[in-house]
Amino acid sequence: MSTKPFDRLPPLQLLAAFEAAARHLSFTQAAAERFVTQSAMSRQMRALEEELGVALFERRHRALALTEDGQRLYSACSAALNTLRVAVRTVREPHQRQVLALTTTPGFASLWLIPRLTAFTRANPGIDVRLDAGLGNRNLASEGFDLAIRYSPVGAAQGRQLFAESMLPVCSPRLVGELDLPLREPPDLARHTLLHLAMDGDSAGMPAEWEPWLSAWGLSDLRPAARLSFSSYSEAIAAAVAGQGVALGRRPLVDALLASGQLVTPFDAGIESARAYRLIVDPAARSRPAVKAFERWLIEAAANPG
Repeated sequence: MSTKPFDRLPPLQLLAAFEAAARHLSFTQAAAERFVTQSAMSRQMRALEEELGVALFERRHRALALTEDGQRLYSACSAALNTLRVAVRTVREPHQRQVLALTTTPGFASLWLIPRLTAFTRANPGIDVRLDAGLGNRNLASEGFDLAIRYSPVGAAQGRQLFAESMLPVCSPRLVGELDLPLREPPDLARHTLLHLAMDGDSAGMPAEWEPWLSAWGLSDLRPAARLSFSSYSEAIAAAVAGQGVALGRRPLVDALLASGQLVTPFDAGIESARAYRLIVDPAARSRPAVKAFERWLIEAAANPG
């Protein structure tokens, strides 16, 4: 009776699928990433466990956890696949256009970055930018991203701070001009609709997004005439431009809209935010010319917002 050599590799597609499942700790998310069904991903993991003769996952109620053997295999697969990605990129780059992969938040992407990207692409015609805008923190190395711009607490250790943030109410200029609903001082917000990003902690009264600003101005008990909540910050700002209410403007994201007159500040009542925007570069990508060019451009653009 023959036995399998201990060092014989399982099919490589199973190892790649395992790396995705172990990284997400979710067969559903891994299946979506690899464009297969959840049941197919589950079968692949069963096949890999049978091939190796060990359990790789602890299948808990609505959750997955790696076993000790699973963690050992994940560490090796993650390192090996990252090494392969770097090697493939190095082979491809001299023969193809350079592709720069960047991840950031939807609000930063739509309000600050995208309007400025034309300047970068014009100055760097050989570089294509792949932009991912989402609220989750991507794993740069394992998910193939070169850089991230993250919305982090002020003083966070990781990365380089591009700029801090300040917050103040903003609205359409025609809203300020309505004589029957004055908007000249902070308490006047009680007569208006507050626009806000839907967040955990929202209650029937004060939106959680507005809480730091209202508290700073002694208006913790303010109850607006109405509220409109949105799934993304850029939607709330678009509603403010359309005159639907007052949004909490986050500078520098809304600076261009203020400069153009599409938004105004009804009263000078800003506060400093506890968060800032930080640039993080994958160490394995830092030496790439495209990444160096984008990092330089971004730092310069952040220092000269006009």
